[in-house]
Amino acid sequence: MSDIREFIRAGRAEHKATLIVSGGTLVNVASAEIYPADVAVYKDRIVAVGDVSEYRGPDTEIVDATGYYLCPGLIDGHLHVECSKMSVTSFAKAVVPLGTTSIVSGLDQILVTSGLVGAREFLDEAKGTPLKIFWGAPCKTPYTLPRSNVGYYFGPDDHVATHSWPECVGIWETVREFVDTMDDHVLQAIEIAEKSRLPILGCSPMCRGSRLNSYLQAGVRSDHESYTADEMLEKLRKGMHVVIRESSISHFLTENLRIVTEMGIKATGRISFCTDDVVASDILSRGHLDNMIRMAVKMGIAPLTAIQMATINGAEALRIGQKVGSISPGLAADILLVKDLQDFRVSAVVAKGRLAARDGKLVEELAPPARSVVVSDTFKVAPVSREDLTVRAPRKGDTVRALAIAVTPDQIFVRKQRDVVLPVRDGLVQADQSQDVQYLTVVERYGRTSNRPVAFASGFGLRSGALATSTAPDDNNIVCVGTNPDDMALAINHIIANNGGQAVADGGRIVSFLPLPIGGIVSDIEPQEMARKEQELDEAARALGCTLPWPFMYMFVLQITAIPDFAITDLGVIDCVNLKVVDPLEAAS
Repeated sequence: MSDIREFIRAGRAEHKATLIVSGGTLVNVASAEIYPADVAVYKDRIVAVGDVSEYRGPDTEIVDATGYYLCPGLIDGHLHVECSKMSVTSFAKAVVPLGTTSIVSGLDQILVTSGLVGAREFLDEAKGTPLKIFWGAPCKTPYTLPRSNVGYYFGPDDHVATHSWPECVGIWETVREFVDTMDDHVLQAIEIAEKSRLPILGCSPMCRGSRLNSYLQAGVRSDHESYTADEMLEKLRKGMHVVIRESSISHFLTENLRIVTEMGIKATGRISFCTDDVVASDILSRGHLDNMIRMAVKMGIAPLTAIQMATINGAEALRIGQKVGSISPGLAADILLVKDLQDFRVSAVVAKGRLAARDGKLVEELAPPARSVVVSDTFKVAPVSREDLTVRAPRKGDTVRALAIAVTPDQIFVRKQRDVVLPVRDGLVQADQSQDVQYLTVVERYGRTSNRPVAFASGFGLRSGALATSTAPDDNNIVCVGTNPDDMALAINHIIANNGGQAVADGGRIVSFLPLPIGGIVSDIEPQEMARKEQELDEAARALGCTLPWPFMYMFVLQITAIPDFAITDLGVIDCVNLKVVDPLEAAS
């Protein structure tokens, strides 16, 4: 209770403010007002707003906000931070100067590679940065159906063990299919959450009508997966907090905000923002949540309303409004200085009670922590051979019909069935560049099996070479797309030898490589260097003929089984509608 007593005393000015933001105009997202006010901060908490003269002491640091609006720190309501390929420290370097001071993440990707120890290390790492992580305990890991092989399976016992973690705010990514199939572990997690008084945070793309009614019986509070404005409106009308996603690869803000700009919905307090999956090059070019505010304002949303969507609305949806979301006494001292609310650009950031960034740069250097062997040694797999990556024809003949998983440039998460006729040579089914058909494999890397199924992909446009990645939600096994087994084996083995990364191979050599040594999924490199490497990898992929806008992101989401129609895991090709493994040489119609 000592801290509470200390802050109570600070609230009545017995302890003087450690920092005062003076001369600004407060954007009060709680009362929907804008008016002049100063803000007094003691340590990492706001203690007074308005006339704070009695809180000023001889050692109080003054931040002059004359001519600036004071806005709360921005909250990303649903983010797989590891999918940025940046460590927590590197991600903080990228987004805090843009005004993002809190994220809500399941840390589900480091969980599947490194377990609770890895997740705890990431949460502790955040304490040394200006960025807060509110943690949603995943409903289970992995999210794949049928269950693929991973390094760690998060289940009911883990919920019992972790709901008392101070960062835990709810059950994360409660996939509709788990509820629909009445998955025992997920239903147990929901029951444990009820006893812990934690909200259920959903994931129900394209869920409507009776399916949505059934899903809501699980007590799901929020959802970030609406593909259309009509879908989002139905979820809002059925009582959900709806979270608009604008990621690097899924652009839904313009479509979803039509419920306000065209459909006349006035209940904007139940609409909040998230980015879900973002990469460094996109953050550095477009921004983060600040970009979503600008986009919303350009659509005709009032600036104050847009700022509420990026702050207090998300906090209330997640039931963390007593900690973050507004500039109010007792809440975290996360304050942004913004010159123009119409063109929302952050000039300075106070985070955790300290001046953290000014003019787009952090004011202090951030050094990443030392990494334990738990997160730095996650590959338990032997190298593959070219023979491992061939497909034997089921019968004699010069050709065979096959199912290819087809991707399209305009819908990264929608994978359709494409039936093709492929040549057979010496009993082996061949990829066919003339038909835009490549080999596709997933190599299980945790040493649980020797699984490395080989199937076919279409839409990548490769004329030669191979692309491979070990960061690939939801299980982060190695995914590889290629035109020939030799380059595929080279790319995969290079990733194994370097304990993780993304690789482009062509003509028997590695032409581009991004090391991802932390869990095989993230790196401590600077955001600018990460963006440069992303561009280099994409250019190398395009040199092989790939025409997709985000070659590696299209590839790494191929293991997600929660979105129709097809995916691939270490079990093989997954029919995501019927939730079963299918043989690509037998499933062709």
